[in-house]
Amino acid sequence: MRKYIYLVFLILIFSIFLPFFSANMKKRPLYEKLGFRPLGKFYKAVLGEFRWIMGDYFTFVAITYYGGKVEKLYSGKITDLEYYNLYKTIETAVILNPYHEDAYYFAQAVFVWDVRRVREVNAILRYVFRYRDWDFQIPFFLGFNYAFFLKDYKKSAYYFKKAAILSSNPIYASLAARYFYETGSTELGIKFLEYMIKNFHDERIKKFLQKRLIALKRILILEKAVSRYKEIFKKRPKSLKELLEAGLISQIPKDPYGGRFYIDKKGRVRSTSNLAEGWKK
Repeated sequence: MRKYIYLVFLILIFSIFLPFFSANMKKRPLYEKLGFRPLGKFYKAVLGEFRWIMGDYFTFVAITYYGGKVEKLYSGKITDLEYYNLYKTIETAVILNPYHEDAYYFAQAVFVWDVRRVREVNAILRYVFRYRDWDFQIPFFLGFNYAFFLKDYKKSAYYFKKAAILSSNPIYASLAARYFYETGSTELGIKFLEYMIKNFHDERIKKFLQKRLIALKRILILEKAVSRYKEIFKKRPKSLKELLEAGLISQIPKDPYGGRFYIDKKGRVRSTSNLAEGWKK
């Protein structure tokens, strides 16, 4: 009897929100059909024991929506995505079912790289870790985010230590703050992406990650050439052309995102694309 009451109440709620949802959809471009998602806490209160199923459903919706846009991003047919609603959808999915691995994997794969919403993703990861406290991948992701994106090496070391304890793998314990500071973070990014590609299930998202992996490997080649140039000439190169002239690289690699690699004023290798899909030239 209780289940039927929940179901009737759920139908009533959807009937209230449906007119607003439909009107909102009509105003959007055809490729933006993800739509508005109420707050996860609202769904959690309404759905009760059915929240697990809805959590899985919203995860499916988010991955399907993004997966269907990846090829269009590659080809330049679209230059923007409905990232806000996509994030709210995956956030709702996590609140409803924090045990679904694909939800936090997707958040880590997309939102920290493309839109740099690292703090928001970290909040999702910390929330999930309250439930999946046996899962070493969550502190591993947190450790990576704090080191690679936020440069907070103290918190990075804290989470890598947790990952080491949970996984019994000493490699995470060795990823301490001093390591990141002295060696830079590009190699860490490469190792992390290789791990994500190996363990993520959706082939479309894997393709997206592989493209970023190629970009980081090419950046690493240039970074090593810059370091070698400084050792030889006791100064920083002003452009990639100087690396060519010094014979430290055979050619300037292409940015797979369509941008152009260059050396900034601080001597760091950058790209005009910022390694982002759909960037505007």
